[in-house]
Amino acid sequence: MIDPQGNIRPGWFELMAAFDRLGPTELSARFERADQYLRDAGVFYRKYDGAEGKERDWPLAHVPLLIDETDWSRISSGLIQRAELLETVIADIYGDNLLVQQGLLPPELVARNGEFLRPLVGVKPVSGHYLHFCAFELGRGPDGAWWVLGDRAQAPSGAGFALENRVATTRALSDIYADMNVHRLAGFFRGFRDTLFADAKRDGGRVGILTPGQLNETYFEHAYIARYLGLMLLEGEDLVIEDGNVMVRTVAGLKPVSVLWRRMDASFVDPLELRYDSRIGTPGMVEALRHGSISVINALGTGLLETRALAAFMPRLAQKLLGTDLLLPEIATWWCGQPSEQNHVIDNFDNLLIGPAFATTLPFDDLRGTALGSSIPPEPKAALIERIRANGADYVGQEPVRLSTAPVYVDGKLQPRPITLRVYAARTSDGWTIMPGGFARVGSTSDASAISMQRGGHAADVWVLSSKPVERVSLLPQDGRKLVRNSPGSLPSRAADNLIWLGRYAERCEATVRILRAYNARLAELSKTDLPILTHCAAFLDSIDVDASEAMPQGLLASIDSAVHSAGQIRDRFSPDGWLALNDLQKTAQRFATRIKPGDDATRAMTVLLRKLAGFSGLVHENMYRFAGWRFLELGRRLERAIQIARITGWLTDKDAPDGSLEMLLEIGDSVMSHRRRYSVSAGTQSAIDLLALDPLNPRSVIFQLTELRAQIEMLPGGIDDGQLSPAAKAALQIESDLRIAEPSDMTPGRLDKLAADLGMLAGLVAAAYFV
Repeated sequence: MIDPQGNIRPGWFELMAAFDRLGPTELSARFERADQYLRDAGVFYRKYDGAEGKERDWPLAHVPLLIDETDWSRISSGLIQRAELLETVIADIYGDNLLVQQGLLPPELVARNGEFLRPLVGVKPVSGHYLHFCAFELGRGPDGAWWVLGDRAQAPSGAGFALENRVATTRALSDIYADMNVHRLAGFFRGFRDTLFADAKRDGGRVGILTPGQLNETYFEHAYIARYLGLMLLEGEDLVIEDGNVMVRTVAGLKPVSVLWRRMDASFVDPLELRYDSRIGTPGMVEALRHGSISVINALGTGLLETRALAAFMPRLAQKLLGTDLLLPEIATWWCGQPSEQNHVIDNFDNLLIGPAFATTLPFDDLRGTALGSSIPPEPKAALIERIRANGADYVGQEPVRLSTAPVYVDGKLQPRPITLRVYAARTSDGWTIMPGGFARVGSTSDASAISMQRGGHAADVWVLSSKPVERVSLLPQDGRKLVRNSPGSLPSRAADNLIWLGRYAERCEATVRILRAYNARLAELSKTDLPILTHCAAFLDSIDVDASEAMPQGLLASIDSAVHSAGQIRDRFSPDGWLALNDLQKTAQRFATRIKPGDDATRAMTVLLRKLAGFSGLVHENMYRFAGWRFLELGRRLERAIQIARITGWLTDKDAPDGSLEMLLEIGDSVMSHRRRYSVSAGTQSAIDLLALDPLNPRSVIFQLTELRAQIEMLPGGIDDGQLSPAAKAALQIESDLRIAEPSDMTPGRLDKLAADLGMLAGLVAAAYFV
């Protein structure tokens, strides 16, 4: 905010003046609006504080970091130079290895490095480049100079969070943002996306983001970027190597993939040639790279560039390879594998940060293993110095960097906090381009070690300010460019599987809620649990693992959790509104579990849950594009509704069913009013069965579900091939035809149970055709 001469940097005066005009009350309300947006959008990161990580709300620091366009131009030039240097270094390490031969890099730094992947030596990327998307950690000293703290080439994270930071911050400060000529981020992503698709088009394949899966720390970002750029979100199990080509399992069969934007560490990508214990990779991926059929971004093995000890050699490498000094200096680093450097570290031990040479984290991100020499007690210090003398190649000493501060809004006041800046570079057809922004990591205290997100740090938006109006850019197609529609068969089989189960779990929840509401309504009226109608209903609930004695049964909560889990596996194909509605349902059910009692309380609670389920189903049904994904979701809904209606109808129309069963059945089937209008008699077994099993106009009936099922199955890839029905389509037609000619008297409890079993068989045929 303040330069070394004590002057306010460009933009800060205007920002502070705007804050002053708003006042503390309005400012706090606006910042709360930004936080609410992030909660509603489901933005989270995974914090590891035990055996498993927990999802945490994204910690937004509400005050943006302002950087003048002139200052940013110097940063951009320095980072483009650095990206070119890193590309040259990594190409040599996996290629001619001249840097080691000429003594510019010590062989131990490569050969002993856990990030050096020997199977990739000599494997040249099909794109001709090892690096396509990089991030750089920058720090600013009190003198205003920017320093490179670290390079991120393995699988740089945070670009999606930078976008969400921008959206949240501009929602709070829209009027201020509009007046300050802030550079947009969309152009950066558009250029990189267009490059990815151009590379894939040249090879006739698809573009995907390779994610480790839902439990990854930044999985939200993977899904967000995939949705934002229109890419497939793929896990290792989605891919298979066939004849040296990378293929994705889709509902239309195996389809080629040409470009993978990798978001998992390289060693996990191929359990066949890299980490044998990886369960998230694809066997044969390295062989596909040798075959030249896939472009992986960034190339496998580039994580070596993040090695902390490499910083000691970057200035000399720049001189040798580029013929010039680094435009952005590196923090001073001494690798203890060299005698003179080792002596320097030991002689200046108290004044240096001592850490592992092969670490790939920044010193203040290293939760263990890095410490300032003067902070180490005498006995451990002496032992560490002896280890450095014995195994110097394992250690580095680095000069501590005093980070500059930026204002952070804390408890209604602006307070200084240390910051670092993460900036992104992408390779496009025009060369390297730098994102005009990024995100700043802000310490939760004045201690620089508190910058780490895992230690409570926050993230702020970065505004690069121009002296003149900036171009408004977006990802929308440019005028005159040809539109390209993706094939409906591009849906990965894993995504289709999760969609069908999401539909099934949602309908299972609704059926259970309707039965529980009917049960608790009668319990509230009769005040006895041993009445025949209640014991009969409780027995059915017990058959589906739901305990009627619980006001909010664990079986229902488990079904809701399963629906959320299935939706979480396909966040890239799920609307933010749908995700918000599903999470709201889960939180409401969990809240009820600790507050309500059986009877009237539970009846009202089930009514609330039923409304929320209806809202979720309506959002999905009305807003989801009628692509293959929607069809599988619809299949799941129709299958489960048909099974549930068939089973409860058979249960409550049994000859031993107690009095009141038919009325309960119509209530559970949401068909009380339809029955009154459709039939001129009071509820009887035949009329109830006719309405809930055989009436094609009742959207709750079994035959209605089957008609929809048959239609959707026939429209799936391979549903009808050369006029021939698929096995699943034949089974659906057979079940529907049998119902079409059935009479109510034919639909005995045994026939209805068999119908439910046949529907389960139909689900198996769909799975065999599209998921196996």
